[in-house]
Amino acid sequence: MAEKLDHRARYLQIAFNYDLKLVQRVLPTIPYNERILIEAGTPFIKQAGMLGVRLMRQLWPGHIVADMKTVDGASGEVKTARRAGADAITVLGNSPTETLDLFIEKCQELELISMIDLLGVGDPLDVFLPLAKPPDVAVLHRGRDEENSRGKEIQYRHVNRIRSKFDVSISAAGGVDLKEARSAIFNGANIVVVNLVRPGDPWQGISTEEDIASIVTTFLERID
Repeated sequence: MAEKLDHRARYLQIAFNYDLKLVQRVLPTIPYNERILIEAGTPFIKQAGMLGVRLMRQLWPGHIVADMKTVDGASGEVKTARRAGADAITVLGNSPTETLDLFIEKCQELELISMIDLLGVGDPLDVFLPLAKPPDVAVLHRGRDEENSRGKEIQYRHVNRIRSKFDVSISAAGGVDLKEARSAIFNGANIVVVNLVRPGDPWQGISTEEDIASIVTTFLERID
């Protein structure tokens, strides 16, 4: 399994949200870099299941994030992701505290990186303060259904509030392009999540029809 993340380092997380064919075509073209995390996005996992995660494991030697968005049954889902080859997994911050505690405990036991996705959470501290121990990563997430809603932004104002109390990495996700990636780093995030997006889809990210390897290099330079 890949090593734990360095909270002081800056990472690019590339999210695959479509099908196995896209993974097979694109992932081998991305040059390996220890600062790149490859994500099996929630729509991809719902379509391809753990087969998709296993395929990524075969094609990528570094970090693989299973964006499971666990809401219950934390122990079983963490074990499932671990067996498939993931070394990081997400849980929804709106889940019960019991689920979050069990999720973090099981991730620690199986040496997975624990990520709490704060999609739809008003105040992250309401989630974090009751926990027995913090996760490895807090994900400030603007959902894809929110991307085109006026006034909906990634809530960077929470970065310092979280970091003042917890030693965690901060991930910024949701409609991230080059400009937003730089803004995320400027505001204190150290993981930037960028979606691969097919032409015609209404989301921001890296077009699946562009020179993805070159654009990934540009993103890494921009967040350095």
